[in-house]
Amino acid sequence: MRIKRTTSRSSVARRTQLIAVAAGFLAAAAFTVPTANASTTPTFSANQLTTASGSVLKADIPGTAWAVDGKNNRVVVTADSTVSQAEIAKIKQQAGADSAALVIKRTPGTFKKLISGGDAIYASSWRCSLGFNVQDSAGNYYFLTAGHCTDGAGTWWADSSHATTLGTTAGSSFPGNDYGIVRYTNSSVTKSGTVGSQDITSASTPSVGTAVTRRGSTTGIHSGTVQALNATVNYGGGDIVSGLIQTNVCAEPGDSGGPLYGGTRAYGLTSGGSGNCSSGGTTFFQPVTEALSAYGVHVY
Repeated sequence: MRIKRTTSRSSVARRTQLIAVAAGFLAAAAFTVPTANASTTPTFSANQLTTASGSVLKADIPGTAWAVDGKNNRVVVTADSTVSQAEIAKIKQQAGADSAALVIKRTPGTFKKLISGGDAIYASSWRCSLGFNVQDSAGNYYFLTAGHCTDGAGTWWADSSHATTLGTTAGSSFPGNDYGIVRYTNSSVTKSGTVGSQDITSASTPSVGTAVTRRGSTTGIHSGTVQALNATVNYGGGDIVSGLIQTNVCAEPGDSGGPLYGGTRAYGLTSGGSGNCSSGGTTFFQPVTEALSAYGVHVY
């Protein structure tokens, strides 16, 4: 799920599907995974794992997410509650001879994009979270957020009554990626280089097992660990996003676009997931380094 922006009633139906796709990837329980002794467990080449991963994409089943687990030599596929047994069979059939490389896991809930670093930002009819304030080489100020937030958005405000203008969307990339950039047009707004009280001074990509923290305008601050890198999520309706950071950090609608960080390092922008911050869940993040490079900006 993307951690969605919240919408006005007229926009709810259009945005709800986007909110749900990515949530709940990690919380899954293993589903019909055959057991094997270490001596009989097959080993798959990097090419076979790549082919198996590509077969999941070709199967095009909404509500699935997948990533290569290099340590255990498998492609882990997580299926949400909307995915049927027949659709699981379709994925395995698509993989053909490489189907044994797939580990299928189930997760409750529905993968979604969540729209609503960390402070609330408002478009004409939905709410998201600001990711990181950034600057270009000329010293102009912008902020990064999720691409599914900036998609179709023009002006952004700091409040639901649209009394304080922040700026206008200057770039948006979704699906495929999930990042967007807004240029500040209001010179009177303070543009802090922090996430809450945490100063951010650099950006990088975390490793599997790295402790991370997320901040969002719906649920505030929550922490967890990185579970996988280069994950792909099928949110449905052709909205497939790849290259994501998979975590066990919870998130909810309205947290979309908010920052993932560790200490002074910026890591990602909240894309989507499943679950909630009462029962937990899985959340995916767009690596922030990709957005910084695409727009030629930097954190400060």
